[in-house]
Amino acid sequence: MSARIVALVGSLRAGSTNRQLAEAAVGLAPEGVTVELFEGLAEVPFYNEDIDVESSLPEAAARLRAAVSDAAGLLLVVPEYNGTMPAVLKNAIDWLSRPYGSGAIKGKPVAVIGTAFGQYGGEWAQTEARKAAGVAGGVVVEDVKLAIPGSLTRFADTHPSEDAEVITGLSAVLTSLAAAATAPAQ
Repeated sequence: MSARIVALVGSLRAGSTNRQLAEAAVGLAPEGVTVELFEGLAEVPFYNEDIDVESSLPEAAARLRAAVSDAAGLLLVVPEYNGTMPAVLKNAIDWLSRPYGSGAIKGKPVAVIGTAFGQYGGEWAQTEARKAAGVAGGVVVEDVKLAIPGSLTRFADTHPSEDAEVITGLSAVLTSLAAAATAPAQ
């Protein structure tokens, strides 16, 4: 099994617990799998069909599409903002969904994970991200879920990569995503 998984982190904050969760995923990738954090979501302009033209495609959007096009799968790391996913992540999904019917996300296995301060760990946001990714053409790996509650207190003194429960859950997610990403096309 050999696969490259691209992780998109829905929080732009440098000290984000979701970014830390994505960093933990990089270190926990199964053998033969590479998890790569995509850098630069903040530079991707809001999706607008007027600027989504081959001759003048914004460079940041082109880099995002290329990174995901060349990947075997996608890991969305989703914080919860006001009960839903952050705009930066929805925007990335919008760019990846185009051109309609053949966007970079089409047919890619997608796993959705995250952590949030609330008691449910961002489940609402993750549900919205799964929905958007599926509508955009991704193949959401539904049997893998990881919603970690109490992020601000839980990870105040501990990086997610040092939390045994997170390691177990994240390893299971990555194993399932890697299996989906390396499965023969049907």
